[in-house]
Amino acid sequence: MGMYVPERILSNSELEILVDTSDEWIMTRTGIRERRMAAPGQACSDIALEASLRALADAGMAADELTHIIVGTISPDFYCPGAACLLSHKLGIKGRTALDVNAACSGFLYSLQVARGFVALEPTAKILVAPTDLLSTRTNWQDRTTCVLFGDGGGAVVVTADNGAPPVARIVDLILSSDGGVGDMLTIKGGGSGRPLVLGEATQEDFFIQMNGREVYKHAIRSMEAVTHEILEKNGLTMKDVDVFIPHQANLRIIEAVGKKLDVPAEKIFVNVDRYGNTSAASLAIALSEAWETGFIKPCQLALLTTFGAGFTWGAALIQF
Repeated sequence: MGMYVPERILSNSELEILVDTSDEWIMTRTGIRERRMAAPGQACSDIALEASLRALADAGMAADELTHIIVGTISPDFYCPGAACLLSHKLGIKGRTALDVNAACSGFLYSLQVARGFVALEPTAKILVAPTDLLSTRTNWQDRTTCVLFGDGGGAVVVTADNGAPPVARIVDLILSSDGGVGDMLTIKGGGSGRPLVLGEATQEDFFIQMNGREVYKHAIRSMEAVTHEILEKNGLTMKDVDVFIPHQANLRIIEAVGKKLDVPAEKIFVNVDRYGNTSAASLAIALSEAWETGFIKPCQLALLTTFGAGFTWGAALIQF
């Protein structure tokens, strides 16, 4: 596993200068005090590269051993070529399977499931999963309800079959879900084929994140609670069997609400949203890597991850360390 966040820190006090807000307003509603911003010229594949190199080092693996590269993102460098192709080139390899997965904040778990499928088909596969998002590039800095929420960053994991090498962790199970019928509550529409670019047209608000915050909040809590119960029941477990709970790091109030509904003790819940904000697809991968690196997760412990994102998409995973 590996993670990388840009060096630049954007604090709440700096946001007070940019938009009509305050540190107290942001902290009360989100629990976020700072977030990371990509440097000028730093793109999705650049951040994914840094996280990937750290994951490869953690795995004791050279890049040319990889067979597949998957980047979960809604903020690729370009529409075309894909971020995974660019990442493969920056890793110095070619001739591999490379694809992007668009599932917004659920991008890590969706990408993990794709990787599991590849491993099932090709047991010798060595797959790099590098969820990365730079939502600063799709943030309307005049919209105080959304610009305070998001940050940039990337995570990475190397996924293989049980080939004899001791892994850091094992994926026990993973469940994914979606509902496109309510997708209009959280969007970035501008520039897509349904809202195409017109040469010379001024950039409109729908080229940036637009969100019905109250409704997204309610759907996120219900969906993460439901899918958590689903994966536990499927595997004959209860929350008491879970040692570490890692929810999507979108908003501290959502994290607290989900934890309360699931009756999870606060000391079992990993939180870093206060330092990074919502990093979208990278959120869970960054949290998982940091929880392991800091010792929040210990060997032989069971972690439960759950997420929710635009689409809507959501999911949960059980990971045994």
